[in-house]
Amino acid sequence: MANIRFKPLPSNSPVLFPEDIFSRIPSDHPVRLVSQVVDGLDLSHIISRYKGGGTSSYHPRMLVKVLFYSYLSNIYSCRKIEKALRENIHFMWLSGNSTPDFRTINYFRGKRLKGHIQRLFADVVGMLQELGYVSLEVQYIDGTKIESAAGRYTFVWKGSVEKNKAKLEAKISSVLSDIESQIKADQSGLKHADTAKPIDSRELKEKLSELNNKLKDTGKTTQKQLKKLQEEHLPRLEQYEYQLEMLGGRNSYSKTDTDATFMRLKDDHMQNGQLKPAYNAQISTEEQFITHCSIHQTAGDTTTLAGHLEGFQQQCGTQSREVVADSGYGSEENYEMLESRGIEAFVKYNYFHREQKRSYKNNPFLVQNLFHNAEEDFYVCPMGQRMEQYRQGRKVSSNGYVSQLGYYRAKRCEGCPMRGMCHDSKEDRIIMVNRRLNELRNKARELLASDRGVMHRSKRPIEPEAAFGQLKSNNNFNRFTLKGLAGVGIEFALMAIGHNLRKMVAKAKNRQNNGTNTPYNPALIKLCPLLCRHYSHNRQAA
Repeated sequence: MANIRFKPLPSNSPVLFPEDIFSRIPSDHPVRLVSQVVDGLDLSHIISRYKGGGTSSYHPRMLVKVLFYSYLSNIYSCRKIEKALRENIHFMWLSGNSTPDFRTINYFRGKRLKGHIQRLFADVVGMLQELGYVSLEVQYIDGTKIESAAGRYTFVWKGSVEKNKAKLEAKISSVLSDIESQIKADQSGLKHADTAKPIDSRELKEKLSELNNKLKDTGKTTQKQLKKLQEEHLPRLEQYEYQLEMLGGRNSYSKTDTDATFMRLKDDHMQNGQLKPAYNAQISTEEQFITHCSIHQTAGDTTTLAGHLEGFQQQCGTQSREVVADSGYGSEENYEMLESRGIEAFVKYNYFHREQKRSYKNNPFLVQNLFHNAEEDFYVCPMGQRMEQYRQGRKVSSNGYVSQLGYYRAKRCEGCPMRGMCHDSKEDRIIMVNRRLNELRNKARELLASDRGVMHRSKRPIEPEAAFGQLKSNNNFNRFTLKGLAGVGIEFALMAIGHNLRKMVAKAKNRQNNGTNTPYNPALIKLCPLLCRHYSHNRQAA
């Protein structure tokens, strides 16, 4: 039998010069890129928040490096980050063998980065622009709903609150009326309550104070009613008023995360489509890099576009020339806003694809296919009957935008042989026309049908959709861990930064494998700090 020999264990053999384990980290490892990038960021706005005195603090640059690399590595729990700092060679090198606990990491992420994470994200985007990965001339915009960390069944509905508040106000007014009816006018000197007038908590407090001062020696029945108003009805009324104030323009919120709104998320693998507390996360992408991100409390994408573009301009100091989005953003308000800002809007509307079909074009009963006489302002139905405008109206969006509408009515549909195919109303047919929206859609149709529009339409599904696929499917980020708009904004910005750094590494490796030059090499990585400082200085000057 041959002699079996095993390799010696280096750790069991004494050596004169111990090995540096950090030398095992390759020079092109992503952790080195994270370190170089963060070394180039201006953190003075974070450092200035430290008060000084007391014990020493971990340097914010080290903690920013750890958080960036954690989100790049799909580690979102502070306890898991703490464990990695003690066991993972990459985290140990990045932190310089520092071992902050999970409370320190969580406090830095949730408190220290509050109000500053967007600036760090902007500096990273500026570095990508300087290195030629993005141009910031075009934005591919889309949104997705991400579940909140709140409890799933802690909902407060606006309709229910308003209904219960109205019932309570009627009950309070009835009780006050009963009390006053029990007291003689010459003894109380009180005015009779108006049961039809709603009462708020402040008025109720004043009323109860007045009654308690003047009705000290009344009967037990009256005292019992006053006590019920004071201890039961008043707290409930204050609670309803607080809930309505918290709701604002929303239709719901969660008790355990009052900034979260209940939204219908996509069905899971069990086909359980249900309302859950969530946030609407909007992103702008270019070459699948996230160039801007924002968090919104409304479920629809239509109302988020203006605020998202304003955030992009504040972040970058400039606005992109082109915006590409799907039909969820194709409203009159958004078209007007993009036109006023001089942005080319490659934005679809709800029936853009449907109107390309032959069945749509050949349908003579659709409003869009009816002949319109612009000089005399009337439409002609398929039977040749004039449909003249008989009134004008307006429609107000949730953002307060007012659309002007025109209503046209046929004079006589009775006995028309095409009535069954034309409309289902028992009266004469009425159509509603938004002239301005039709003009804006015609312009959008021309842009979308152009060569550049076709190119943008082909790229849009693989731009923000690919980024969302990476974040939610590959990186398993389907639920926030922090609560509130500020906390959710911090967490999503960290996710976006980690995505951009991961994408930069992947693209660079692909270029290296193809034998082409890439910004991701040791020589140009050292330029990252200079590029970041240069971009930050230019953005502040702008």
